[in-house]
Amino acid sequence: MSFLYTVFSIALGTLLIAGVVEQRRHQRNLDSIPSRVLVNGIRGKSSVTRLCAGALRGGGLTVVAKTTGTAARFIHPDATEEPVHRKFDIANVVEQIGIVRRAAAAQPDVLVMECMAVMPPLQEVNQTKLIQSTIGVLSNVREDHLQEMGPTLQDVARSLSRSMPVGGICVTAERDLLHILQQEADKRSCRLIAVDPDDITDEDMSGFRHHSFKENVAISLEVARLLGIPRDMALKGMWQAPPDPGVLTVESYRFGSKSLHFANVFAANDPRSTVMNVQELIERQQIQSPVFTLINCRPDRVERNGQMGEIVPELLTDKLFVIGHPSKSALVKVPSGWDGSVFDLGGANFPVEDVLRTIVEQIDQEASLVAIGNIHGQGEILLRHLERTGVPC
Repeated sequence: MSFLYTVFSIALGTLLIAGVVEQRRHQRNLDSIPSRVLVNGIRGKSSVTRLCAGALRGGGLTVVAKTTGTAARFIHPDATEEPVHRKFDIANVVEQIGIVRRAAAAQPDVLVMECMAVMPPLQEVNQTKLIQSTIGVLSNVREDHLQEMGPTLQDVARSLSRSMPVGGICVTAERDLLHILQQEADKRSCRLIAVDPDDITDEDMSGFRHHSFKENVAISLEVARLLGIPRDMALKGMWQAPPDPGVLTVESYRFGSKSLHFANVFAANDPRSTVMNVQELIERQQIQSPVFTLINCRPDRVERNGQMGEIVPELLTDKLFVIGHPSKSALVKVPSGWDGSVFDLGGANFPVEDVLRTIVEQIDQEASLVAIGNIHGQGEILLRHLERTGVPC
């Protein structure tokens, strides 16, 4: 018995020493990077991370960045990137230690990291132990991850605030819950800077080759300003920054004599962001009437499926197509006052060829299709099939 106790004590002591050594090594890596930016929020984190990195590169700084969103990427100082490989394809905040180690080897001026934690305690650990940002970003507060951070939007705001740097600076584009963020910033002696998207002109946005939002650009310009980068240089750097794989896109396809303008809005998978994205596409005339809507349902996102059904009237849509499973979770939430046509194409075994054929059959000559919900499952399958079979126009 005493022998087993001795072996156990030695093993425990070895693990303790190894942990201390790893912690000190990680701290040295962090200290070797002068500025560290941690990007948190509900929507737009990956885009802001890329825009911040681009803005800072535009000013001549050596920047390493890492995104987590649709497809996690490690972005090198020359803007080339590679996927972040994960064991069993499972994300874990501990991977940030390895990212910081790789970043430190490049001797960057700045490290820009997207927050990958959802649970509030892990968000705090991500800031205080893993990244220790000098500048925090809190893009916005939206209705998402309510089970982990809610149940109210005020709770979500307080949860996200746990990533604010104590004694540091935090930049946000949030307006409605700014008073909550200010209260949380004051608790942490953190200087909160609220940016105004109206300061971003149409000329500023004209340089982007992909769809971007003024809120995200305003945040990134402010981060660049804080690090001494002139506005014009920061903008040029952002224009040249590669977009996130999940960025909002509109692609046009031809099927015989019919045209389909496909708006991929899957990445904006909370209801408010979805409505905002679609409204902006309409205002920019990137999509035009008649507008069809497609909701992709997931069995592990039943509440989200219902939220997508609830906003159908706000999307000014004429026809609704529902795919995935369970489709009923979205259909039962569509307001009874909406009088458009409904096509239930749900079920994991429903052939994607039949889905696309049904949609095309409903087009007279030209139509726009807005894809919302969550991309995984039938959504991904439909995208791949559309890219293979649709003739770009």
